[in-house]
Amino acid sequence: MSITDDDIKQAEGRMAAERDRAHVTSARYDRRAKRVIIRLHSGLELAIPPHLVQDLAEAAPEALSEIEVSPSGLGLHWPKLDADLYVPALLEGQFGSKQWMARQLGAAGGRSRSQAKRNAAKTNGAKGGRPRKNQA
Repeated sequence: MSITDDDIKQAEGRMAAERDRAHVTSARYDRRAKRVIIRLHSGLELAIPPHLVQDLAEAAPEALSEIEVSPSGLGLHWPKLDADLYVPALLEGQFGSKQWMARQLGAAGGRSRSQAKRNAAKTNGAKGGRPRKNQA
C-alpha cells in the first residue's frame, strides 16, 4: 500500500483538528492530591486519579512523576512505565483498552449492593444456589 501526498494532507488535517481540540501544554503528577494534572491549551486543567488509567493503576509515585508530552500535544508518555495515553481518547472517557475497561465495569458491578441484587441472590439461593462446575 502506497501513501500519496493527498493521504498525507488528509492525515495532517485530521491531526490539526485533534490538536485544536485537545492540545496538552503541560502535565505533572501531584503527590499530595495523588492525581495526574494535565493542562490543555485552552487553560483547562484535568486532575485524573492514576488508578482509573490502565497502565498507571499500579504505578509508584516516582514513576508517575516523570511525564513527557508528545510533540503534537496529543499524547503523554511515562518513560519509567513505558506507558502512553492518548489525550483525545481520555477526554472521551476511554481510560484503557476495551477489554480493560470492561473488566473495571464488571468489577464495579460485582461490588454493588442494591436491594434488587439481594433479592436476586435470595431467589437463586432458594433454587439451590450457583450450579457446581463439572470436574473434567
